Amino acid sequence: MIRRKPRPPLAGAGTPFERPRARRLRRVLGLGLPTVWGAVAITYKLACPLAQQSGLGARIVTSAVFFAVGTGLVAHVRQALLRELRQIRAVAGAAQNVLLRPLPPRVDGLALAAGRLSATHGASVGGDLYEVAATDHGVRLVMGDVRGHGLAAIGTAAAVLGSFREAAHDEPELPLVLRRLERALDRHLRERGQADGAEAGAAAAGGSPAEEFVTVLLVEISGEGDVRALNCGHPWPYRLRGRAEPMPGGEPLPPLGPFPLPAELPLAHCGRLLPGDGLVLHTDGMEDARDAAGRFFPLGTVLSEAARAQPVSPQAVIHTVYGELLRHIGRSTTDDAALLVLRNDRRRVPLQAETGRRARTMS
Repeated sequence: MIRRKPRPPLAGAGTPFERPRARRLRRVLGLGLPTVWGAVAITYKLACPLAQQSGLGARIVTSAVFFAVGTGLVAHVRQALLRELRQIRAVAGAAQNVLLRPLPPRVDGLALAAGRLSATHGASVGGDLYEVAATDHGVRLVMGDVRGHGLAAIGTAAAVLGSFREAAHDEPELPLVLRRLERALDRHLRERGQADGAEAGAAAAGGSPAEEFVTVLLVEISGEGDVRALNCGHPWPYRLRGRAEPMPGGEPLPPLGPFPLPAELPLAHCGRLLPGDGLVLHTDGMEDARDAAGRFFPLGTVLSEAARAQPVSPQAVIHTVYGELLRHIGRSTTDDAALLVLRNDRRRVPLQAETGRRARTMS
């Protein structure tokens, strides 16, 4: 048997014993500067003859020395806190991107772009949720809005998104996907209610789970561009075809949470996306945003202006809408606002060519 020599550790890889040692070294170095500053101050006070004098000049010099020592300590503590804050923000940003991950620029012949604006200070993710999945049953999209915002809304959005990412591929019918989302939400709210315990704890977490609800819009786009949807209390999407047109869908179902879904879940047929057409899904934070005079944000008008440029660019639509939204409200938003735009880049097969191909196949 040939024994291989163990490979030396890669440079920079470190071992489990080296990592705690490196952390201890950083702590020692972090304490080094304050220790030096303190030693300078004590040495000056005890050993310097000038510090023992009581004249005005000596007092001024002593005050300047201690002022410099204090300033150095404050600056050191500030730098340490800023480094820690940057690390915390980096970790939080990575966690938020895992929850509401960036969409790919193209999915199954559809160009995509999405944007979000959170009402929670310091967070890029709130109670709004969206996801796109290319499945064997067509391209499926979800756009949702959790009641309220903050940490409790983020947790609820995570539960719904996690369920959709699995159900969109597993379930052959869109109504079955919606029922999976309902079960996931019920389970999440039940577990959160048990964890909260007392009513005061539930209020501190962002509201009672019994009052929680989520508006959800499920959309399925077939290979031919047919758009089918299930809507639980959510705004209907817009189609961009030279201008913005609200897509027909009928009366939506109640939001998920307060009431169980009905036994029958009929699909709404919203029309067809032709090549070059755009589709816009949004949350009510867009249309409900108001300016200082109380006027609502004219989302349909802004989308129509953005749709005049042909071909429609999803990324340009996102930039235009959010730019106009921020100019309209003129301040930080009080509600989450999410927008998802796609364009159908698929090519149609001419009817004559398709008919000829079928005839050749039959012969």
